[in-house]
Amino acid sequence: MIVEAQVGIQDSRAAVWAVIADIENAADFINGIEAVEVLERPARGLVGPRWRETRMLFGKPASVVKWITEAVENEFYKTRAEEQGFVYTATLSLSEGSGGVFLTSAHDSLPQNLGARLMGIPMGLFFKGVIRKALLQDLNDIKSAVEGRLSVAA
Repeated sequence: MIVEAQVGIQDSRAAVWAVIADIENAADFINGIEAVEVLERPARGLVGPRWRETRMLFGKPASVVKWITEAVENEFYKTRAEEQGFVYTATLSLSEGSGGVFLTSAHDSLPQNLGARLMGIPMGLFFKGVIRKALLQDLNDIKSAVEGRLSVAA
């Protein structure tokens, strides 16, 4: 099940990239993230870091270990997480548009066993809207962080 959301940001690719690549401090500007604990850092570049991300889900803290599997600076990065029979992949990508940059988030939930496949059918119907709303909120939080830096610098 693929879910996507997109926002326009009035700034440069480099400014947006600086915010989305700041994973260690994501809890400071993405309201849905309670905490980020970096587990591994790459020697260089953005591919390879592992972190534990904690969010509140249904009133309870839920943590998942995520890592970046692929990245091209100022263009995109892909993350992966594995939990309860699912592989979750997510991509944050940047594209140019009139008046700014578009930031797109795409999230895919891939069941890896029969139990996850059976659970995925009703979960997909119920959670698709919930996931899209959460992605859009994260993107708007990133937009506020980027555009807020612009107004502070002015």
